[in-house]
This record gives sequence, structure tokens and C-alpha cells, in this order.
Amino acid sequence: MKIYAHRGCSGSYPENTAVAFRAAAELPITGVEIDVHLTKDGQIVVIHDEKVNRTTNGKGYVKDLTLKELKELDCGSWYSEEWSDEKILTLDEVFDIFQETNHRLNIELKSDVFPYDGLVDGVIDLAAKRGFTNRVLISSFNHEDIQTVVQGKQVESAILTFEVMVDVYDYARVIGTKRINVSLPSAFRRMTTDALRKGAIVYVYTVNDISYAEELQKIGVHGIFTDYPEKMLAHFG
Repeated sequence: MKIYAHRGCSGSYPENTAVAFRAAAELPITGVEIDVHLTKDGQIVVIHDEKVNRTTNGKGYVKDLTLKELKELDCGSWYSEEWSDEKILTLDEVFDIFQETNHRLNIELKSDVFPYDGLVDGVIDLAAKRGFTNRVLISSFNHEDIQTVVQGKQVESAILTFEVMVDVYDYARVIGTKRINVSLPSAFRRMTTDALRKGAIVYVYTVNDISYAEELQKIGVHGIFTDYPEKMLAHFG
């Protein structure tokens, strides 16, 4: 079962920061999951929420702030004062961290609230420019964007789902992918076992409990996203 560090090693460090990604880059795991938004001036930045309020000392929507304004924020102190020097990263800076590793990057387009025109093309173009095309997988709850990715066919893609769905594999095939990233509760429902039986590639988020991970392995899921990749790696090898 493959292991992805969810927002970097986010159980041990502030999420989506350089320190969290560097820790993940040191681990012999499959990959890392990151979240991207577009700034007011069209730059791709790595942060989970639409607003900066939760994980920085600032306020407001990412889409309403320039990269320069975002770079002035502290995005580590909310987790621990030890990380007060951490800054919001661009996607390009995350590519720098993983340039010399073999990790795959699951890039989640956070376009499920705001549409972010140009985000899909921006991510794909930057991945190509940096030589990451074959190491990137794009996922989103915005399935319109995933359909756009599929139609371009340069990179792999997955739909993200939260709720329990009927015939999720057939739905994914309509969009054009067989990769499905499902929530932990729905992983134990018929939708997931049916999808696996039909040939889906299924990853589960967010799995931080060893006992849940063991049950998922029995079901046959292909991988997990976890805040504690160190712990999962120690258990599953």
C-alpha cells in the first residue's frame, strides 16, 4: 500500500510548508499531497484554505492577495512558535524541494469554491517546464477541472469525493479517469469495494490510525494520504 504525506508531514510540522515538505522528501514513501490556489496576481501558491486566516497571521481570501502580500505572512506560528519563519510557498518552490527525489506529487486544485481560471493550465505548464509531468497527479473536488485535465492528457488525474456515492467508478469513467480519492468513511462502503472490483485505482484520505490503515490494506486500496507518514512507514515498511 502506497503512502502519501498529506500536506507534507503535517502531523509533525505546520502543513504545506517547506519544513513539512522537506521532512517528507527525506522519507522513502511514494509521494506528497499539496493544495494549490491562485493569487490575485495569478501566481500558484500552496495553501489549503480559501482564506489565510487559519494557518497564517493574516486575514482574507488568497484570491484577493498578491504573492508579495502572501509572502509577508507567517504560516508556521499557528502550529508552533518554532516555525515562525515559515512562509507560504509557490508551487515552483515545492518543485525545488522535490527536484532531486523520486516522489510523486498529488496536486489538489482547490477550485471547488472559486473557479480559478487558468489554474489547471498553470499547474500543467509549470510541471512540464520543471520536468515533473510524469511525477504529477492532479486531483480536485471540482470534477469539471479534472475533466479538463483528462482531455489534455499530459498528466494523470483523480476525482476527489467526500460523500458515499452510487456507482462511483462508472461516474469517474464518464469524466475520463479511473483514479478515485475517497474519504476514510466512504472507503468502507460498497462504493469503494465495487470500484476496486471494476478496476479503479483508489486512494483514501486522511488515514492517521494504524488500525484503519490495516483494514484498508485488507480491502485492497492502492494507497493512503496521512498526516503521519513516518508512523505509517514504520508499520508497513
